[in-house]
Amino acid sequence: MNNRLRFVLAILLAIPCFFVNGEDPYLFHEWKVTYGTLSPLGVPQKVILINDQFPGPRINGTSNNNIVVNVFNQLDEPLLFTWNGVQHRKNSWQDGTPGTMCPIMPGQNFTYRFQVKDQIGSYYYFPTTALHRAAGGYGALNVHSRALIPVPFDNPADEYNVFVGDWYNKGHKTLKKILDGGRTIGRPDGIIINGKSAKVGEAKEPLFTMEAGKTYRYRFCNLGMRSSVNIRFQGHPMKLVELEGSHTVQNIYDSLDLHVGQCFSVLVTADQEPKDYYLVVSSRFLKQALSSVAIIRYANGKGPASPELPTPPPENTEGIAWSMNQFRSFRWNLTASAARPNPQGSYHYGQINITRTIKIFNSKSQVDGKLRYGLNGISHTDGETPLKLVEYFGATDKAFKYDLMADEAPADATKLTITANVKNATYRNFVEIIFENHEKTIRTYHLDGYSFFAVAVEPGRWSPEKRKNYNLVDGLSRNNIQVYPNSWAAIMLTFDNAGMWNLRSEMWEKTYLGEQLYFSVLSPSRSLRDEYNIPDNHPLCGIVKGMPMPAPYKA
Repeated sequence: MNNRLRFVLAILLAIPCFFVNGEDPYLFHEWKVTYGTLSPLGVPQKVILINDQFPGPRINGTSNNNIVVNVFNQLDEPLLFTWNGVQHRKNSWQDGTPGTMCPIMPGQNFTYRFQVKDQIGSYYYFPTTALHRAAGGYGALNVHSRALIPVPFDNPADEYNVFVGDWYNKGHKTLKKILDGGRTIGRPDGIIINGKSAKVGEAKEPLFTMEAGKTYRYRFCNLGMRSSVNIRFQGHPMKLVELEGSHTVQNIYDSLDLHVGQCFSVLVTADQEPKDYYLVVSSRFLKQALSSVAIIRYANGKGPASPELPTPPPENTEGIAWSMNQFRSFRWNLTASAARPNPQGSYHYGQINITRTIKIFNSKSQVDGKLRYGLNGISHTDGETPLKLVEYFGATDKAFKYDLMADEAPADATKLTITANVKNATYRNFVEIIFENHEKTIRTYHLDGYSFFAVAVEPGRWSPEKRKNYNLVDGLSRNNIQVYPNSWAAIMLTFDNAGMWNLRSEMWEKTYLGEQLYFSVLSPSRSLRDEYNIPDNHPLCGIVKGMPMPAPYKA
């Protein structure tokens, strides 16, 4: 019996242990994670490949599918993958962050098992260990609506995943060494589109091909390290239809800003003269602008792309105002269905009473002569044992303290304490989180395990009277929010998903140096109704290794 057959049989035997909805289909993937030499910006360097691909293999599923991914780590360092945007209902065991899982050691494998329960949308996976994200190892995770659920646009002729973002010519180990030494990694070296870069006029193979008269869905995600980008097609407007799992009001845009960690879907119709056109991706809010292009080719088209590129949006203060106004134009399609047949707008989040306000202030400082970032005076650091395991085994007194970070910024948030940053969140409470950015660079924040309602982004400082400006009707339900320089953003959500969930900056330099925290959301009933037990294959490490297993949750 070969290894692949053994793997499939083992998974099939284990299925009843992990999922209640046995009738939902399963998707099986086997990944070999290795290094390979590629030249994203023309300079040969080590890149993380999955099954010899960068970007990695696409996971293409449907709402409620059960996804099984057997990861073989053939790198020389520990490895974890997170499934960005997947909520993992009741199952933070599979979230793939250093606070929830022991890493996959070199030469070992681990099988992730999770369900995309009641979700649709454009998501992705990436490595959360060290600075691996700077070396690739990411790919698409698309979740389609079930066949009987109406989608508010016609089926496209095809779907294309496009990963954009900044890139560094220094390898990920060099970048990590720079950060460990207390310095910033500095400006990126360029912009890549699906792992490649090009300049106007260079002879390159087309990124994608379109047939005249047909409409295509492009799913864009920004997997860079620090740079917002602007996306525009030469001669072709974009119709925004989905953003991080929400169907949007279908506005038309000539260009769209996409901030680090964010994804959206647009429809593009091939209604121009059949020839080549450029897809243009350029940086936003950097002192030294970066850009790259890719060729979109018409089938049977004749003629090269024009060297005249579409005009980018403004920069500096005017550019921030432009981008902020574009954010306000993104609205929830209240009449469209998402993963369930009921309309998105049937959930009236604006009528729910807020039970808690958490105001988060980001800052940077020098600690013992080294650069650190933090939230409300706490710069997070990972311990030898994942926080979720420590909590599950009842050993928190040996590893961390809850709520060292207050719900308000301290008087001097520039003074940072390096420690594990874990906040208690009351199960099923509806909360408001305010992000306030006093710095000159943009931030983006992502919350694992949830979608939240992005109700406001404004310049200046937040105060309670600013709530009158909230969008309490059709703000998007999403998992990532940008906070512009010297501005604030407000989100709302219900902490109804038990587990240990990471709130982090999506600028990975800042995440690595402490700009993150974990919300501990515990159900008082300790019931399988609210949270799954630790999986049988979940590795144990650190202080919990060798401890007796806790009593399992019961139905």
